[in-house]
Amino acid sequence: MSRIVFIFLAAILTDALTWSQQVNVEPNTALLNEGDRTELLCRYGRSINYCRIEIPGEEKVLNLSPEWSKTPGFTYYGAGLTAGQCGVSIERVKASYNGQVKCSLGVEGEELSGTIDLVVALRPQQPIIELLTRPNREGYFNENTEFKARCTVRDGRPPANISWFIDNMPANKRTTPLDIRPSSNINSNARDNVVLSTSEQEIQWHLSPEDSNRKLVCRSHHQTDRESLPPQEAAYILNVRYAPIHQVDAAVYGLYLDHTAIVNITIKASPQPKIEWTIDGAIVSQGRTDGRYSAYEPQYLGNDEYNVTLAIAGLTLEDTTKVYQLRATNELGMTDYQVRISSSSKPPSSSLDVAAIVGIVVAVAVLVLIVLLVLFARATGRWCFGGKSIKTPTNETSDTESADIKATSTATATTTMGVVGVSGGEEEEDDTVNEQENSPESQQQQQQQQQKKAKRLPAFAVAILKRFNEKDTRKNKDKDNNQESANIVEGNTAEQEGNNAIMDGNDNEPKQDKQLVYAELVLKPANESATATSPPATTTTAPTTTTATTPEGNAGKSSTEYAEIVYVQKEGEGKK
Repeated sequence: MSRIVFIFLAAILTDALTWSQQVNVEPNTALLNEGDRTELLCRYGRSINYCRIEIPGEEKVLNLSPEWSKTPGFTYYGAGLTAGQCGVSIERVKASYNGQVKCSLGVEGEELSGTIDLVVALRPQQPIIELLTRPNREGYFNENTEFKARCTVRDGRPPANISWFIDNMPANKRTTPLDIRPSSNINSNARDNVVLSTSEQEIQWHLSPEDSNRKLVCRSHHQTDRESLPPQEAAYILNVRYAPIHQVDAAVYGLYLDHTAIVNITIKASPQPKIEWTIDGAIVSQGRTDGRYSAYEPQYLGNDEYNVTLAIAGLTLEDTTKVYQLRATNELGMTDYQVRISSSSKPPSSSLDVAAIVGIVVAVAVLVLIVLLVLFARATGRWCFGGKSIKTPTNETSDTESADIKATSTATATTTMGVVGVSGGEEEEDDTVNEQENSPESQQQQQQQQQKKAKRLPAFAVAILKRFNEKDTRKNKDKDNNQESANIVEGNTAEQEGNNAIMDGNDNEPKQDKQLVYAELVLKPANESATATSPPATTTTAPTTTTATTPEGNAGKSSTEYAEIVYVQKEGEGKK
């Protein structure tokens, strides 16, 4: 057991000594462009006696120290020899510096060394596109041909990357993996004693008519690319031959009757097609005229497009009902087209632009909002769905009658009191109506109706409805309290005005002769029939009593009683 422990400790000690004798470098690999500035550093765990740097392409070994700088373009870099650091700052990197930089550190009678890979980028040559699929003598490829091409970028350090484009858009075609190999050029290998690299990649796909006249681009990407030195590229223009491309039936609008109509159709083909028209069985070839019909030679518009023209002299309404057959033929095939003409204007496009779509969406949103508001108002009884408000009775009748009665004496006072009593009765009747409307049965019916309406609403509308019902309940309670207070105040005001009228209504008689008779109100149960008693007013001085009760049919409702107040004359006054 002790032997195993001893071996283990010895191994740890050996590793520690080995690690302490290692030289750490920073960075391990430096990739630079020619003319760049860089710093390279070698470090040791203890103090060193000297620092020497060997750079490829430099004949002289650099002996560096923080205390002196004897070689132009190279200075000591680091925290000092006592810190165990040996580094060099290169002011301007040359292409010949490419290779391994060696640092040597003197430590207690021995020398330790480390290496750093310094790669000085060298811009590669211009890319080259090589066609693996050969075109015909005229430089054209036929439709559906499997096209293959190779891009080669030579003498790059480090190797260049390759990407493919078609008309400045990624090609998105099948490509082979990037192949990197040493350059075979002897001169390039001998230059700076460094082996350069060549990159290659192939691309392939089946050509279609859309590929014709498009530019295939091979672009290289390298370490040396800058704003002043953009990536290098090579390009090749694809020329594809194909039969005339089929298209949907063409229509020409806006032609004038009784005038020469010019019918223009654009077709795409490569090479140029030959044209012939068929009208009611008659064939009119290009460059020929048959009666009122003339067929012109195709006119090249560019990008493999041709304009085909048919002229019709003296256009008639019958001409607009015909179907004109057009046939285009070239070396690779034949295509037929159907052409219709019309004297009417071109119908509007069925497609909608962005503004129209946005307008429709906004209109639908507004319509939905209006419908929701109407449903909400109907469910809560608001706005145009709200019931008619109960108007507070006014005292216009009392004021009018009081104004008429003031012209007389005793009769004026009597009439005034009677009107006051009637006004009070009307107010009490209005109170009865309000109490009936605010009765528990009426409120319960209203709540049931609102609950039925709420069942037709979604959950969020029911929650909003409950909130508004609570507010309406509080408003109704406050309104009832205010109405009762207003009725009491109006009653007191009317009674005071009546008393003033009795005291001052008859100016011809002394006030001590005026006697006011009060009526006694007797309330009876609601199920009893209404009764009223009234003794004669001219024979006795006893007060006249009038009793009123609520009819039996109104049981369960609040009742209001009123009495008529009159003057009773004395016997002596009656004889006068």
